[in-house]
Amino acid sequence: MWQRRAFLKAAGAGFAASLLPRRAAALDRAELVFASAIQRRQGGFAAALVTERGDLVSSVDLPDRGHDITYSPVTGKAVVFARQPGTFAVVFDARGGDLPVTLTSVPGRHFFGHGVFSPDGRLLYATENDFENARGVVGIFDATDGYRRIGEFDTYGTGPHEIILMPDNRTFVIANGGIETHPDYGRSELNIDTMDPSLAFVDSSDGRLIGQMRLSSDLHQVSIRHMVVDYANRVWFGCQFRGPAEERPQLVGYATLDGEIRLIELSHDHLTSLDNYVGAIEVSADRAMIAVSSSTGNTILAIDADTTRPLGSTTMRSGSGLARDSKGFVATSGWGEMMGVAGSTAPHHQFDFNFDAHLRRVG
Repeated sequence: MWQRRAFLKAAGAGFAASLLPRRAAALDRAELVFASAIQRRQGGFAAALVTERGDLVSSVDLPDRGHDITYSPVTGKAVVFARQPGTFAVVFDARGGDLPVTLTSVPGRHFFGHGVFSPDGRLLYATENDFENARGVVGIFDATDGYRRIGEFDTYGTGPHEIILMPDNRTFVIANGGIETHPDYGRSELNIDTMDPSLAFVDSSDGRLIGQMRLSSDLHQVSIRHMVVDYANRVWFGCQFRGPAEERPQLVGYATLDGEIRLIELSHDHLTSLDNYVGAIEVSADRAMIAVSSSTGNTILAIDADTTRPLGSTTMRSGSGLARDSKGFVATSGWGEMMGVAGSTAPHHQFDFNFDAHLRRVG
């Protein structure tokens, strides 16, 4: 989310001039700009820039379904990663200056849908699957040299999903979902009985493991997937349960830098509405409120980060993407809807395409 004026200042006159008149007018009217992978209803996939006013600003075609988008406000480059077990990532210029570049995972690896830029935008880090050895790695790409892959380091687990950078701009946190997959078996999960999810804290300078946290062993089928950092530097995470459907374990928790990891207590009704599946997690602008989504449960749930108590829930059919605005969160759905939740006054809009799992601030 950039406020529109900041986005235009960074993008320069060339970006607005490159747009069709109707889309340039949409950008001129907007206050906020978001990015998401989308699915076109007539067929095909893309990454799109949209506004809180319900307008499409621009889009970039993708060879297949995308998942998450990461963005460097320094360079203006954005990367949309293929949905697991995809082998592509498309780099595009959110400011409209350069043609898109498609990256292909190296032999023996595929992408897991998430990545992050270094603070200066010079390096791109992507979660990958070393599928022959059932281990997660983080691929390192040099953004100043055509996104050449220059190395990798261990995620210290299996099935890594999201990677984020802590506010110290040095420490990575990696959510190891603990699930073994192999592209020969599609998205089939091969080790449900022996899953080992964890949060790994890794030094970005050398890939060294700083610390690792796990939930109790009886929760080994609670797969840790997505993360945000709150006002107290606690790492909040959302999970997906791979055990018996009739069970309702807790799905949202946080970890502290002094080594505590815990799941918060949500009521049975809230857990039922989440349907054993948290798809996305976001933190509010003041980093005091957490929102989680469940596309299978059609629910957006807001949580007070201080008390860990729910503040309210919103029913949204196939709701998944979440991004903060000044008052709450903007949510998107697999049915093309966008609307404000948890205090946001963003109006409801209906797009003619479907949003994928995540909605990201462009900046």
